[in-house]
Amino acid sequence: MVRLGNLERAIMEALWQHPDGVFAHDLAAGLPSQPATTTVLTVLVRLSTKGLVTRERVGRAHLYRAAVEKDAVVAEAMRAALEEAGDVEAAVQRFVGTVTPKVAAALREALEARDGGQP
Repeated sequence: MVRLGNLERAIMEALWQHPDGVFAHDLAAGLPSQPATTTVLTVLVRLSTKGLVTRERVGRAHLYRAAVEKDAVVAEAMRAALEEAGDVEAAVQRFVGTVTPKVAAALREALEARDGGQP
């Protein structure tokens, strides 16, 4: 998966909030930056090429939906960031030092589940 630019991220956030789909003109009108519909269409085509968005013809327009769940995109971004770290152990240590107890517990549970319940 690839990194997302600011407008791509904003569009994906809007699509995740509308799982039944949304039209490009409605997306453009709902974004804080109020980009032109043609700009949103260009970005939607790019996101579709990346496999992140699907579209369905409805009349003369297309209804756009997220093709992947938000947690999958976030997990991939986290994996890619760690892959770019020169010292993965140091990066993980710094990250763990900044997380809330809730996030620390989720990390612990995920690692234990991956390791078959072994602490």
